[in-house]
Amino acid sequence: MAQASRYETWPVRGRLRGKNGKKSKDVSGIDCATAQGFPRAGLVIDDNMQEAQFVSVKDGEIVAGDMITLIADSFDGKHLELDGESVAYAGGYFYVIGSHGHPRDSKRRLHPDKDAARIAAQIAASSQIVRFRSDGAQATGPIERTAKLRTLIAQQPDLSSYQDRRLEKNGLTIEGIAVGRGRILVGFRGPPLKGGRAAVLSVAVEGVFGKAAPDARLYRLPLGKGTSVRDLATFGDGVLVLAGPIGSGPGPFGIYWWDGVSDNARLLKNLADVVGKRGKWKAEALLPLGEDASGLRILVLFDGQKEAAPVVVSVRRP
Repeated sequence: MAQASRYETWPVRGRLRGKNGKKSKDVSGIDCATAQGFPRAGLVIDDNMQEAQFVSVKDGEIVAGDMITLIADSFDGKHLELDGESVAYAGGYFYVIGSHGHPRDSKRRLHPDKDAARIAAQIAASSQIVRFRSDGAQATGPIERTAKLRTLIAQQPDLSSYQDRRLEKNGLTIEGIAVGRGRILVGFRGPPLKGGRAAVLSVAVEGVFGKAAPDARLYRLPLGKGTSVRDLATFGDGVLVLAGPIGSGPGPFGIYWWDGVSDNARLLKNLADVVGKRGKWKAEALLPLGEDASGLRILVLFDGQKEAAPVVVSVRRP
């Protein structure tokens, strides 16, 4: 924690669970049922799991709670992960979004022909948005799942040709979700768009979970060449955007402010001093905590670190 130790670091009490019951090293999303005060009841997702985990966010620590199963997809008798990448809370519901992308396969164990059925099943498992009513501490309604977003993505010329591609070939993959004003905002890590812009697709909530028109709109945020969306979080009348490199190697990480309705975004904080010169700390999720004399406090979680190694950073007010 050499780089991040200059910032306020939070412990985790209990255990944020990952694959095979071990401590998670793949936390990819967090949100809470309330935006102010402490403690807050929240939900965390690990992208290797079929489950999410309730947590209590206190001012200074995260307390792990119960698990909740989100999907039950399987192939050849084995569970398939949701590849859950982000969490949002709005209107009494928690929302968890899957990556909607080709399964990660850095060692190229999946053959495009021999393993076509497995790849298709894994893509289907991850191509879901899951929601359930909750008071923050537990589910108070049934699990709902929708795969409608995949069809809406296929209707976007800037995105459709990248569906189902391997990630290292600019394959389409989602890493952020925010919900507000009756709309779901979906942030893409890939593909990169022209002019150093990153894609965010906005759709009506009832267009994917109901029978209303989806009214899909694609926004192109100027995050810089090789930079994409790593997470989204509503705050006030806008959206905080966690940005990072499209690839798995080192690159710039930062927090941006976006009004949610235009193609403009402005940098609030460069996270270079948090992630380190070699980019070993990969910022993966963010949670706005509130404002104080130093500005807006934001909890940042990191991929590849045990239980996400929570760190608090302060940014200037949007």
